[in-house]
Amino acid sequence: MHGVWTPEQIRAAEQRLFTRTPEPAVMRRAAYAVSVRTARLLTELTGGVSGRHVTLLVGAGNNGGDALWAGAFLRRRGVGVTAVLLAPEKAHAAGLAALRRAGGRAVPAEGASADTAGIGAEAADAVERANAVIDGIVGLSARGPLRPTAAELVRRVDVPIIAVDLPSGVDPVTGVVDGPAVPADVTVTFGGLKPCHVLGAGVVHSGDVEVTDIGLADDLADPELYLLQAAEIGAAWPVPGPTDDKYSQGVVGVAAGSATYPGAAVLASGAAVQATAGMVRYAGPAADVVRSHWPEVVATGSVSDAGQVQAWAVGPGIGTGASGREVLLHVLESGRPVCADADSITLFAEDDTLWDARDPDVPLVLTPHAGEFARLAGAELGADRVGAAREVAARFDAVVLLKGNTTVVAAPEGRVLINDSRHAWPATAGSGDVLTGIIGALLASGIDPWLACGYAAYVHALAADLAAHGTPTDHTPAEVGAPIGASALLAAVPTAIRSVRGSALS
Repeated sequence: MHGVWTPEQIRAAEQRLFTRTPEPAVMRRAAYAVSVRTARLLTELTGGVSGRHVTLLVGAGNNGGDALWAGAFLRRRGVGVTAVLLAPEKAHAAGLAALRRAGGRAVPAEGASADTAGIGAEAADAVERANAVIDGIVGLSARGPLRPTAAELVRRVDVPIIAVDLPSGVDPVTGVVDGPAVPADVTVTFGGLKPCHVLGAGVVHSGDVEVTDIGLADDLADPELYLLQAAEIGAAWPVPGPTDDKYSQGVVGVAAGSATYPGAAVLASGAAVQATAGMVRYAGPAADVVRSHWPEVVATGSVSDAGQVQAWAVGPGIGTGASGREVLLHVLESGRPVCADADSITLFAEDDTLWDARDPDVPLVLTPHAGEFARLAGAELGADRVGAAREVAARFDAVVLLKGNTTVVAAPEGRVLINDSRHAWPATAGSGDVLTGIIGALLASGIDPWLACGYAAYVHALAADLAAHGTPTDHTPAEVGAPIGASALLAAVPTAIRSVRGSALS
């Protein structure tokens, strides 16, 4: 797993590091990493480094100091460097002096010859002739969008931007962007990933994130959040061994769908079939439809007739009336791990007595989207998705998978997994039913519920991406995708599993 650390954790680690290494030396390490990544980008874009021009957007404080020192290092490699100072009187003194000693220029963002937007002529020229721009406007302590002058400068940039630590204007803790912000192509961050790199709009605004060790590794506390990697998911994904049979691999029960909504039953059952190689038992009024699509599923008309299972996936399409309540009640009373989605979540939110039917020692997974989450929590989901998911997980003693472009998986004791996706291909009707079936199958195989949710979210997003992009042709290169339906996502699940398993073997 990759760790993610909060700004407070990073600052605490820095203070411990500064007791051994002077702060200016640490700043130069960080700046050097930015300069190296910028030089590499220049080479990729223009074929060289010397003779190119880099513009620094420099705010007050240490983030601006990092940019200024990076500019000084780039000057030593023959790069023309101009620092545009957004707050000249507050610019990092040592960094500014280093840039000037190296032959770099510094100009104010605003000037006597300002244009109609208030940008000085020299600043405007520096942005227009740059081959790349380094964002050193604000750091981890900042909150809120870019101020007007900075926003206008960023708007004029039409070359790649390298952000120092984080893209300015992105909230460091939530990744929320609520106004003008830097759209970085690359972010060079120090010590470890920050929440803004993996949450919300920050995922896209951060671009390609490169983590540089500046000596913080030994001083960092345990991460606040975790990111799963393809290789570890592939290594842990359940596949049949030499002594396995259909029962030993896990039998999952699926209680989903209705005569009105049989598609939910087909998608959830099919996902369970595709996810693992054990057995799937479907129970509900869509039994005939499920059999017609998935003849390997053992289908019955009622949860009471389903037989023995190791876990249940329940909720999609069961309805929120008396019959749906009876289905959920039966599943909860079975004493088996449960993944509850869709209508089950609404039933929980409307009827507190349902919580009492559950054995508190048996795992429960809740998979709400934002609207369902608001019903459970009794309040609208705010900007702090991680904090909200943690609170609800603790309140209900359940693993909460909060759906979204960035999926948050919170365990009752506070552990949080993040699955950050740069695309929204799963945003289609029925894709949640597929996710429910995958989670149910993984629970039945005995995987820890927190990890099962993380594995499922990763494979689900990967399957959507694979389905959307299809097979590249001369007219449709690999990066061109198209909207998909949940059935296409479901069909791509085996390919996604093969992909993560291949990562584990390579």
